[in-house]
Amino acid sequence: MKLLKLVPDDTNIKFLKWRVPFYVVSLVLMVLSWVAVFTMGLNYGVDFAGGQEVRLTFEEREEAPIPQLRDLVGGLGYGEPVVQEFGQPNQVSIRVPLPAEVEATPGAATEIGNRVISAIGEEYPDARTDGNDTVSGKVAGEFRTAALWALLAAMGAIAIYIWVRFEWQFGVGALFALVHDVSLTMGMFAITQMEFSLQIIAAILAIIGYSLNDTIVIYDRIRENLKKFRKMPVPELLDLSVNETLARTVMTSLTLLVALLPLLLFGPTSLFGMVAAITLGIFVGTYSSVYMAAPLLIWLGVTS
Repeated sequence: MKLLKLVPDDTNIKFLKWRVPFYVVSLVLMVLSWVAVFTMGLNYGVDFAGGQEVRLTFEEREEAPIPQLRDLVGGLGYGEPVVQEFGQPNQVSIRVPLPAEVEATPGAATEIGNRVISAIGEEYPDARTDGNDTVSGKVAGEFRTAALWALLAAMGAIAIYIWVRFEWQFGVGALFALVHDVSLTMGMFAITQMEFSLQIIAAILAIIGYSLNDTIVIYDRIRENLKKFRKMPVPELLDLSVNETLARTVMTSLTLLVALLPLLLFGPTSLFGMVAAITLGIFVGTYSSVYMAAPLLIWLGVTS
C-alpha cells in the first residue's frame, strides 16, 4: 500500500524569496495588534477584572435584550455594568464592580449577584442563571501580574535555551517569532473583544510551546545543513532546510487542527476563546517559524 504524502519529496518552494515583504506585513500587523490592545483594551474576565459576574441564558429569546439589561442593572446602584454577549446570541455576561467594603464581608459579593439575578428574573422570567462568580480587585490584579510574568519568563527561558543549544542569533530569532505570535493573539482578543481570562494565558503558553517546537525543528536542520553545505548561500540553505522539514510541519499542524476544529465549531462556549486562540496560534506559529525566525538569521549574520 502506497503511503499518502502531503508534501512531495522533491518540494522546493522559495520561501525566502519573499522574506522582505512578509516581514514588513508582519511588523505592521504586530504594531496594529498592540495599538488595538492599548486603544480598545482587553475584555478581561472576572478573574482579571475583579467584580461580580453573572451569566444568564434567555431560553425563550433568540437574542438577549442587552441595552435593556444594561439600563436595568445600572439602576440597581452598583455602578456602570459591563453587559456583553457570551457565547450564543441569547446568552450574556453581566459584570458589576464591587464596592471596596464588600471584599471584607464574606458572602456580600454573592448577595450582590443574587440581587442582579433577582431583578432580571422579575423582568425576564425566562432568564436562566448559568453562573454567579466573585473575584476581588486585589486578587484580579495579582492574577494579571502573575500571568504577565509567566509569559515573560517562558519567552526568556526559551531564548536562553536556544542561545545555549545553538548560537545567539538563533535565540534572538526564536524570541522574535514568539513575540510575533503573542502580539497577533493579543490583537485578535482586543479586536474581537472575546473574554480574556486565565484560560487564554494557558492558550498563549500553549502557542509559545507549539511555535518553539516548530522553530527548533527548522533550526536543527539549518544547523546540520550549515555544516554539510558550507559553500551554499545562506538564503538557499534556509530554503532547503525549511523544505526538508515541511512535511513534518504540515502533518503536525493538520493533526492539531483535526482535534481543534470540532471543539471550535461544536464545543462548549466556555472553551471557545481558548480553542480560538490555539487555532490561530497554529497558523501564526507555523508562519513565524518560516518567515520570522528563519529570515532573521540572514540579517543577524549566521554563517557556516
